Amino acid sequence: MKKSAVIFDIDGLLINSEPLWNKAATEIFRQYGIQLTDDQYAITTGLRSKEFVAHWLHSNKVPHTEFERAEQKIITLALDLIDKEATLMPGVEHIFQFFLQRDFKIGLATSSPALLIEWIKDKLGIRSYIQSSCSAQHLLHAKPHPQVYLDCAAGLHVNPLECICFEDSFYGMLAAKSARMTCVVVPSAEQVKSEKWGAADLKLTSLQNFGALHFNMLND
Repeated sequence: MKKSAVIFDIDGLLINSEPLWNKAATEIFRQYGIQLTDDQYAITTGLRSKEFVAHWLHSNKVPHTEFERAEQKIITLALDLIDKEATLMPGVEHIFQFFLQRDFKIGLATSSPALLIEWIKDKLGIRSYIQSSCSAQHLLHAKPHPQVYLDCAAGLHVNPLECICFEDSFYGMLAAKSARMTCVVVPSAEQVKSEKWGAADLKLTSLQNFGALHFNMLND
C-alpha cells in the first residue's frame, strides 16, 4: 500500500533526551539505594516511565507504595533537564522537510508524557505541521504494545499500512511493526550493530541519511 503518513517517536530520535532521562533516574534511584549500569538502562530504553520505574524498584525490593512517587520525581526532573539541556538529533530538519515536500501527514507517538510532545512542537516550530500526536502515558498498554501508534494513525485518518514510522528503540520498533506499519530504526551508535533490529524495514545511522532511494524502496 502506498504511504501517505509518517509518524515519529521523540526521545532519542528527534532530541538527545535519553541520557537526560537516565540522569534524572540516576538521581532519584540513588535515594532508594539503586545504581544502574549503562547496560541496565539499555534494557528498558523505550518503555514509559511507569514500567521503567516499576521494573527497577521491584527488582530492588522497594515497596510498591513508592512506585508512583518515584516516577513523578523522575518525570519532573527529566523534563526540567530536557528543557535546559536537550539538543536536536542530526537530520531532524531534513526529515521533516523531506516529508512536507511530499505532502505527507505527520504524527508524533511517544511513551513519554504529553508535556514533552507540546515542548517538542514548540522547540522545532512544527506545531502547525503535526496533525496527530499521541502519548502512551495514560494508555492501558504502552510500547511495545501498538496502541499509541494505532491511535496516532486514527488521528491522522489513515490506514496503519499507509504509515512509515521512525524509531530509535527496540520496544518502539516492536510497537510499530505490531501496528503493521513500515518501520525505520535509527539506533544509538552503541546499539546500531545489534542483531535485534532485524524486524525493521530499514536501519539508518542518522535521520540525515534518509533519502529518495530509501523512500522509494519503502513505498514500493
